[in-house]
Amino acid sequence: MALELVTPTLERLPGCQDALTRGWSPDNVSPERTALLHLALIAEDPAGFVASLTDPDAKGAPITMPDGTTRSRLPGYFLWVWDGEFCGSFSFRWQNGTSALPDYCLGHIGYSIVPWKRQRGYATAGLRLLLEQARQRDLEYVELTTDPENLPSQKVILANGGHQVGRRSKIAAYGGVEELLFRIAL
Repeated sequence: MALELVTPTLERLPGCQDALTRGWSPDNVSPERTALLHLALIAEDPAGFVASLTDPDAKGAPITMPDGTTRSRLPGYFLWVWDGEFCGSFSFRWQNGTSALPDYCLGHIGYSIVPWKRQRGYATAGLRLLLEQARQRDLEYVELTTDPENLPSQKVILANGGHQVGRRSKIAAYGGVEELLFRIAL
């Protein structure tokens, strides 16, 4: 089966839940916290959890930052990476009317592949597929960030036409640590 990015569904939720239980997280900033939160939300309301992953009108609750503060939610959605089974997720967020993002947003696109499916080209192929969708949002570019030591993620971005814009410090809510900023022209 070819790799796909699919809209989260209740039918596919067990694969995501299994991955979360096995230690995977869609969040590389606070992975353990996010995995536990997602598992709790799934246990409480599976349909509500799945529905919360698609919010193109930013109607959901504010985003809770790693330091506990909250910020306004941006329009966006998650897609699951699928090769016949759950392989990870991609997230895409934006601001209407501009390519710019607020300082608390670590990029238009985030992704995480489950450890047992890495080194198969899934992140590179998934990003290519997501860029096709991003082009429909009237954005001039998308930005992605990585930690300086995350060479695999940097290779994925470069393979999809990205270039490094520079280095910057994350805002205090993320601990002020350094990150690399990449941009992909659309």
